This record gives sequence, structure tokens and C-alpha cells, in this order.
Amino acid sequence: MSKTDFLPAADAELLAWHDNFMASALSSPADAYLTDEDKALIVSDNAELHAKYANANHAAAAHKQATSEKKDAHERVVGNSRAIARRVKAHAGYQTGIGSLLGIEGPDVNVDLTHAKPTLTCVDQTAGVVEISFNKMKSDGICLYCQREGDTDWIVLGHPTTSPFIDNRPLLQAGKPELRRYTAIYMLKNQEIGLYSDEVVVTCSP
Repeated sequence: MSKTDFLPAADAELLAWHDNFMASALSSPADAYLTDEDKALIVSDNAELHAKYANANHAAAAHKQATSEKKDAHERVVGNSRAIARRVKAHAGYQTGIGSLLGIEGPDVNVDLTHAKPTLTCVDQTAGVVEISFNKMKSDGICLYCQREGDTDWIVLGHPTTSPFIDNRPLLQAGKPELRRYTAIYMLKNQEIGLYSDEVVVTCSP
């Protein structure tokens, strides 16, 4: 019958195994089967194993502590820095040049609106009311279109500049669910720019 390896793989189990191995090897009757060199090597190995495991455990604990302290320091410094930056920017004489000098002015986001399209999120609020959220990016807002079930054309609902926009038109037939499609395109200086968003279909419940 085959047997598994007698040596454990896990650190703690190997250490316990070697402690028993040394104690048994140095006492009767097993000691008769080992040379003095064997016994000396076992004792040396056991001492080294205990020392290295202790060092490793200490290092692991120290690393865990250091990592925790680093995380705390990171969060504290970031919070303090943001608070100071807000106070500086709120100063009556604040100028962006001072902000750039201090490094508290974020870099401009270069967005090519000619190839950008809004992302719409539409949530039915029942009775014909739909909440429409959108991302503005660097535009002035969006031109929002809707097509209701049975419509042949898209109609402009408005040009919202802040999100969300509420479509609060009543249902075409009270008590009957209604299908609406929404799409939008960015607006810049009163002109449409970019690509139309993906259509979002909403079933308006009574």
C-alpha cells in the first residue's frame, strides 16, 4: 500500500513534526539508529527552523502593521490636502496661477465632443414620469429626444444643462403602459455636436 509523504508541507505542521523528530531522535530507543553527526545536524536544523520561522512571522506582522499605518497616513494626508485646497480656492484673492503653483489645479480634460456621445440612464417613476440622467462632459448640455409608441418622428423634449431631466408628460392613455424611446446629443454654443447616444427604451407603467 502506498503512503503519503511523511513530511508536512505547511510551516506550522513541519515545525511541530521536526520538534517531535528531534525529541525522539535524541532519546531511546531511536537514538541507537543515529550517529552523533546525525543528532547534531537534527539539533542544528531545529534551531535554524525555529529562528527563521520566528523572523518570518515577525517580518509579516511588521509588514502588516506598516501597510496599515501607510494606508492611514495616505487617507489622512489626502483629506488634509483637499481641505486646505478648498480653503485656498475659497480665498477672495485666489487666482488659478496660485493654484497651479501649489499643484491644486487639476489638468484640463481634453474631450473631442465631435466624436463623443452622451450616456443616458432612464428610470420609470410610474404614471408617465421618467427620470433621465446623463453625463455632460465638457458640453453645455444635451438636446434630448423622445419617440413614444405610435410616433413616426422624434420630438425634442428640451435642452437640459443639468442632470437629471424629468419627463413628466402624462400617459397617452391613462392606465395603459406606454413605450418610450430616448436619445440625446451634446450641445455646445447652442449647436448640436458629436454623436447621438444609444437609444434607451423605457416601459412607462401606469
